[in-house]
Amino acid sequence: MMESSDEEQVEEWVPLRLRPDWSDVTPVPQDDGPNPVVPIAYKQDFAETMDYFRAIYRADERSPRALLLTKDAIRLNPGNYTVWHFRRVVLEALNVDLHQELIFVGTIAKANSKNYQIWHHRRWVAEKLGTDVRIKELEFTRKILSLDAKNYHAWSHRQWVLQALGGWEDELSYCQQLLEEDIFNNSAWNQRYFVITRSPDLGGLKAMRESEVRYTVEAILVRPENESPWRYLRGLYKGDTQSWVNDPQVSSACLKVLSMKANHVFALSTLVDLLSHGFEPSQEFRDVVDALRTPHSDPLDSNLAKAVCSVLENADSMRTNYWKWRKSKLP
Repeated sequence: MMESSDEEQVEEWVPLRLRPDWSDVTPVPQDDGPNPVVPIAYKQDFAETMDYFRAIYRADERSPRALLLTKDAIRLNPGNYTVWHFRRVVLEALNVDLHQELIFVGTIAKANSKNYQIWHHRRWVAEKLGTDVRIKELEFTRKILSLDAKNYHAWSHRQWVLQALGGWEDELSYCQQLLEEDIFNNSAWNQRYFVITRSPDLGGLKAMRESEVRYTVEAILVRPENESPWRYLRGLYKGDTQSWVNDPQVSSACLKVLSMKANHVFALSTLVDLLSHGFEPSQEFRDVVDALRTPHSDPLDSNLAKAVCSVLENADSMRTNYWKWRKSKLP
C-alpha cells in the first residue's frame, strides 16, 4: 500500500482497534509508573496511535501499515524523534519512492518549519536522492525563507544542499535579491559571505574582495545605521588586517558617514578599530570627530582613538561602560 500525495484529504479518524488490518496487534500503553504525579490527558486518537506505534516499534515491524502509522503519529506530534527514526528504518526496508517522502515532509513543514526532526529527516531523504533534487531543495528553502527570512533551519539546510548537491551558480543573485528587499536582513548578509568564501565558482575571498567592498560601501552609505554591512566589510579582510587598515575605501566610508553627523555609531566604532591597528588619520578625521564632541567631552588630545571612545560614550549609550573600558585599554 503506497502513501498518497501532498494535498490528500485527511480522512475521518477510525480507531485502530476497529480496523480489521490492525486486529492482530496488541497495543502497548504508555507506562507512567504506578503513581504518576501529573498524568497527561491525551486525546483518544493520540493515545491509541502511540499505543499501536509502541507495539510495532517493539516488534520492529517494517511494513506498509507501519509506515502509514508513523505518518499518523507524526501528524499528531511532529517532534517525536523516535517516530521519525523508525520511519526512516521502514522507508529503507520497503524501498519506497523518496520523492513522495519529500512531498510529505513539505506538508508537515508548512506548520512546523522550525522543527529539528523535520529538517533532519529532509536532509536524510535529499542525501539519498542526490543531485536530482538539488533544485527542488533550493526552491523549498526559498519558499520557507519567503515566509520567515531568519529561519535558521532553512538556511542551514540550504547551505548543506549547496555544499553536498551543488547549485552555486544562482546563489549570489539570490542574496542580492533578498538584500534589495531588506538591506537589514543579516541572514542574507551571512549567506552572501558563505557564498563568496565557499563557492567553487567565484575564486575565493581575495578574488571577490574588490567588487564586494564596493557593494558593501554602497550599502553602508545608504543606511549607515545598519550594522550588518559594517560587519560584512570587516569580514572581507579576514586574516589580512593590514589590507583592511590600508584600504582607502574603508576609511573613506567612515569619513563620509561621520560627515553626515547622524547614524554614525558604527562608523566611529570602525574608526576606533582602525586606529587601534595603526591607521594614520588625516586632519579631516580629527576635524570631524572634534565636531561630534559634546561640551562635556574630554579635550581632543593627540590620541584620536580616545577621543572617539569619548564620543561613543554618549552616542552609544547602551554600551557606555564598554567604551569607557575600551578607552582605558588604549595606550
